[in-house]
Amino acid sequence: MNLFDVYNTWDIEPVKALGTKLWDKNGIEYLDLYGGHAVISIGHSHPIYREMLHQQIDKIGFYSNAVCNSLQRVFAQKLGELCGYNNYSLFLCNSGAEANENAIKAASFHTGRKKIVALKKSFHGRTSGAVEATDNPKIQSEFNRNGNVVFVEINNIEEAQKEVETKEYAAFIFEGIQGVAGIYTPNQNYLKALSESCKANGTILIADEVQSGCGRTGKFFAHQHADIKPDMITMAKGIANGFPMGALLISPSIKAEKGELGTTFGGSHLACTAAIAVMKVIKEENLMENASIMGNYLIHGLNGNKAIKEIRGEGLMIGIELYGEYESLRDKLLFQKKIFTGAAGKNVIRLLPPLCISKEECDLFIESFHQLTK
Repeated sequence: MNLFDVYNTWDIEPVKALGTKLWDKNGIEYLDLYGGHAVISIGHSHPIYREMLHQQIDKIGFYSNAVCNSLQRVFAQKLGELCGYNNYSLFLCNSGAEANENAIKAASFHTGRKKIVALKKSFHGRTSGAVEATDNPKIQSEFNRNGNVVFVEINNIEEAQKEVETKEYAAFIFEGIQGVAGIYTPNQNYLKALSESCKANGTILIADEVQSGCGRTGKFFAHQHADIKPDMITMAKGIANGFPMGALLISPSIKAEKGELGTTFGGSHLACTAAIAVMKVIKEENLMENASIMGNYLIHGLNGNKAIKEIRGEGLMIGIELYGEYESLRDKLLFQKKIFTGAAGKNVIRLLPPLCISKEECDLFIESFHQLTK
């Protein structure tokens, strides 16, 4: 049987990883400044993470949500303490797309409304409802185009309010920072006004923190820089450092109904153990503070480079927009300097490294970047 050929892949096969480093099957070492799409939060193969998972798998790895699993409550408590949403409820699933699907569904149940508002250039997943809320027709099939989503410009509060004030919409969904689009951040005044408008018109505000959450921006969630509290918050990627997991945080104003949401694998013993380990390491190693410090250090070190049109982002979620003649820079970083980075389109390099990255590793990237753009 062949694999269904839907991915563009490099001919590189990592077989070992530790901290911010990868080694391929030929023994070549790489610096990982992408973390597998912002998934590696606390570093590859962290000893606490490895030990906790090893101990758990010797006990029980999985049983369905038909039975009690106290690890779910332990994780909920740890997460609530770290992110500041102790009074919210937690629904556990398996991915960011699944978290967004359930958020949209729960918002529709709660409001009795069908349609939602999303931002232009948004990305919320590739599954049915999540991909309809993603502003990319190329990845939508006819099945996904149901006319239930209206897209508005980021940071245009008048356009957002005009839609929300119709009271037609179950939810307004936004990314804490737009990642796939190229690292665009909703400004703080926009989010505050949007939050007020949604409250006034009975529209559920959903913050998609799948990529921008878990401390990546220097706060646990990117929207917390704007000092707002959305009705729902979705998480995945860095939540379990590579173990498949998604989560939906739900305001106490939204009541649960038996059978309304559900999943077979969500919140398994192993997934919860992985996520508990991540919360422990983020807290004990002050990784949110490190994300803020190292992010500022990277931006300062890159400022003034002639190849750079603009640098955007917060903490360790950085987009470097290049002038057109430097479109090949990402490949040069990988194949000449052995540094993994991400991309958005042809001319934006995305940096999403593990939150444990050091000053020395940042220096290596900065030096390599300047050398390749002389």
